[in-house]
Amino acid sequence: MTDKSTEQVEPEPEEDEMDASRAPLLDHLVELRTRLIHSFIAVLVAFGGCFFFAQDIYNFLLAPFLFAAENARQASEDGLALELIFTGPLEFFFAKMKLALFGGVIVAFPFLAWQIYRFVAPGLYRNERGAFLPFLVASPALFFTGASFVYFVMLPMVMRFAFHQEQAAGAGQVAIQLLPRVSEYLSLVTTLILAFGFSFQLPVVLTLMGRVGLVSAEGLRKGRKYAVVGILAFAAFFTPPDVISQFLLGVPVFLLYEISIWSVSLIERKREEEDAKYEAEE
Repeated sequence: MTDKSTEQVEPEPEEDEMDASRAPLLDHLVELRTRLIHSFIAVLVAFGGCFFFAQDIYNFLLAPFLFAAENARQASEDGLALELIFTGPLEFFFAKMKLALFGGVIVAFPFLAWQIYRFVAPGLYRNERGAFLPFLVASPALFFTGASFVYFVMLPMVMRFAFHQEQAAGAGQVAIQLLPRVSEYLSLVTTLILAFGFSFQLPVVLTLMGRVGLVSAEGLRKGRKYAVVGILAFAAFFTPPDVISQFLLGVPVFLLYEISIWSVSLIERKREEEDAKYEAEE
């Protein structure tokens, strides 16, 4: 007589499938946690370095402010009497903290992008990995281009526009002088850098969408008029209320939209050639 207590019960097929699917999921979660920890450490280290040089970085960001003032005000014998103020005891300290965090994310961005790639790469084919890598290079390069455009073109024009709002003292009128707060100036700089930096990512986003088949070159051409309206609305929201600033943001973004159409059309052409080659081999 067989002892039922010693019999081994075979696991059900459904339980085997659940255990098999649970193990890869746990592996992915462990991998994700590792990448997040590495990314957090990178941002923390970059934040510490940027905070150590926060005042120097802030003075660097003030260069467009000084340049605009030199063109809008008359210099005295002692030079320009320019001031930025802070109205709270810790306002400048928190402004430097915000600047350090902003700079830390930008400095650590290449490493963050690499961590994202390392996480998704195992799920990609070899040719897909090779196609994904150029976007990792193009994305920070385009963001840096947008940030440089802000620093060398947009900020001087915005500050020149602001200085033109000043009013000199005279008969029947009081002096109105620009005295921005340190936190407000930093918010203006970071807002413009993010607006231009992310808008300059348009070719990367649309090309990736075209690669996976979400958009087509023909569809982008047909939607050009809607894109123009969206670009103008975006420029009006993120730039000062003058036509020149909106023009300076709208024109580059529209050119990038046209570049995106060209890039998507190249991808479609290459895909058609590969399909034709595959059918010829069959």
